[in-house]
Amino acid sequence: MGHIRAALFVAAGMLMTAALPFNTAHAQLAGYPVVLVHGFQASDLQNCPSPSQVKTNGYLNWQAFWDAHADARIDWSSCDRVQTSIAQETWPELESLSESGLCAQGCVFITHSTGALVLRYLLANQAHWLENAGLQPLKTIAVLDFGGADGGDSLASIAINVAANNAWYLDPEKAAIKAWLGYDLYGTQSLGVLNDLVPSMARTIATAPTSIPHLRFAGGGWAYLGLTKPFLPGRDDSVVALQSSCGAAQFGSYDSCVPYETMEGKQASTSAPAALWYNYYAVLMGADTNHGGLIGTQTGNTLVPASNNFNANGLWVGFPTGTSATFNWLTWSWDHYVFVKNSSSRTMAEVVFDSLN
Repeated sequence: MGHIRAALFVAAGMLMTAALPFNTAHAQLAGYPVVLVHGFQASDLQNCPSPSQVKTNGYLNWQAFWDAHADARIDWSSCDRVQTSIAQETWPELESLSESGLCAQGCVFITHSTGALVLRYLLANQAHWLENAGLQPLKTIAVLDFGGADGGDSLASIAINVAANNAWYLDPEKAAIKAWLGYDLYGTQSLGVLNDLVPSMARTIATAPTSIPHLRFAGGGWAYLGLTKPFLPGRDDSVVALQSSCGAAQFGSYDSCVPYETMEGKQASTSAPAALWYNYYAVLMGADTNHGGLIGTQTGNTLVPASNNFNANGLWVGFPTGTSATFNWLTWSWDHYVFVKNSSSRTMAEVVFDSLN
């Protein structure tokens, strides 16, 4: 049985290059190769995908922008668990990355949503796994987390509850989960990675301090007709709350990633995490950017720098900024704002790519 499983994993790894090739002509960020790790795929819980479908789903997750600017992807199935099956199914891809030498001089990893949790576990263990296989560990320059759910997602807790309980008094919760997933969850037997996304669980997975900088990009926009927002603490992008997307060291209800600036860029005291995880940096906030828009085609939103003009392990983070002021008649004083120049005419992905390059 072990040999059969190993053969299946190798076959899955071979499919990495079989599905939808990358455009490597522009596949570097600040001179480093780019590897993508996608987020939660709701359809996986209805029918666990085949290895080829996992690859197709991975491409579809990133096709709006980043797939054309990447050298490789690490794709995984949401019907599995992070520390067991997901670790096993992604092993061939880690092995392939090592054997190819792609990351010998350093790679930049980009994640979306639950991909941040998956990658955090993989990076915490990849050196040990690869060395045991006689291979070189991957060198990571930095990780860019868009709407990172590695601090857990309160929607996962609700989803697990409504999957087991169809009571009428849970109708608002059921409506929220249906809006998010696209289907009724009641009766679903295998909830896969949702179990790992429960905040109390997510915050126990690979949380040791890391030497790898994690740059965080957070949104506060609306989706799903706002049905999910009442069930998320503080500000959120309609799927992931700031307690997770900012990289907060403690679970909580927050209105911004930083205490001195609102998500709209107003320079004022606001509710924010007292601390982020070690080597995590809240970089950009989009008050009107929703979860999909963080890596998708959403434009028209002014972005705000949370941290700016610093070196992250050789990756320069510097966004051109501007300022504005409006007179507040209630306080009879001026409110001052900071924003990223020309950000409203571009997607967040385009702003990040252009600035880091």
